[in-house]
Amino acid sequence: LANTGFLSLCAHGRVTGLAVEAGAAVSHVTSVWGCQTLRKGTRSLGVAGDHLSRHLHQLLLQQSHTEPLTKRVLTQLKEQCCYVSLDYEGDLQEEGCHHPARFQTPDGRWITLGKERFCCPEPLFRPELLQLSCPGLHQLAWQGLQAVPQRARRHVLGNIVLAGGSSMFPGFPERMCLELNLLFRGAGVHIKVLASPRRATAAWAGGSMAASLTSFQHTWMTKGEYQEHGAQYAHAKF
Repeated sequence: LANTGFLSLCAHGRVTGLAVEAGAAVSHVTSVWGCQTLRKGTRSLGVAGDHLSRHLHQLLLQQSHTEPLTKRVLTQLKEQCCYVSLDYEGDLQEEGCHHPARFQTPDGRWITLGKERFCCPEPLFRPELLQLSCPGLHQLAWQGLQAVPQRARRHVLGNIVLAGGSSMFPGFPERMCLELNLLFRGAGVHIKVLASPRRATAAWAGGSMAASLTSFQHTWMTKGEYQEHGAQYAHAKF
């Protein structure tokens, strides 16, 4: 077993850094220093792809009285039409910037999205839009970085990696970079983020890479160990 944040870093050729993961069920921020995950630098956000799909459905029902959509159709609609705004408040006020997008459902219906396109993923940065009183993903990333020992912080700052399917929204890397630089304003650093086009499956790719290393084999539980100690040995091993 391995931490998905560490594996996402491995996929980018890093063993030190900060992994910002936005997946389907949950989002994570994981600080890693020399292959070791730092528990104090790990954060979790209960907003991810499934929550955004439901949020989009509610937005559509409120705005255009669209008939209920299946989870599969909502996911396709979200992935094809939605994006992260770099100026959420400004875009809400500016009606002309809501460049509409049209989507055809499998049963032939057409759905037109306006501001729903950028309102859908905004809870990743503003969980209060889903009535959650917790920091956004960028703020959790900032907290995770603050928890890193001072001697390691600059190394981690230079290796911030994005991962997970919900990080694939157009504008997500730019918004994360913008928000982090605002939070670190005055600290004398300029933050960049690493956003691979294949970051949706970064943890899987990193898992393949890590499992091929001889140095990783000490973290395996062998069949012999399982037969000797039983299933409960997994709790001791991992």
